[in-house]
Amino acid sequence: MISLAHAQTAASATPGITDFLPLIIIFVLFWFMLIRPQMKRAKEQKKMLTELAKGDEVVTASGQLGKVAKIGDNYVSLEIADGVITHVQKQSVQTLLPKGTIKSL
Repeated sequence: MISLAHAQTAASATPGITDFLPLIIIFVLFWFMLIRPQMKRAKEQKKMLTELAKGDEVVTASGQLGKVAKIGDNYVSLEIADGVITHVQKQSVQTLLPKGTIKSL
């Protein structure tokens, strides 16, 4: 009985492109639905931070609304009320608001 088991030859399974096609399709879907939009948003955020200027009205990641009083390399000073200035990290600035938004609130 053992000799019969050894006598059988194993079928050679050579992987072709069709075996990897589902993985390739999943990767392409991930690229266009997750990775590419995230890279685009990160690029827009970086551009917004480089173009940030004194007097711009912004919202931070924590929800703080203020006007940019001073810009440093890593930190931004926000005037959140008359005479009240807070310092936040530049990366925490999420949204650039249109001029006059703070006064309309």
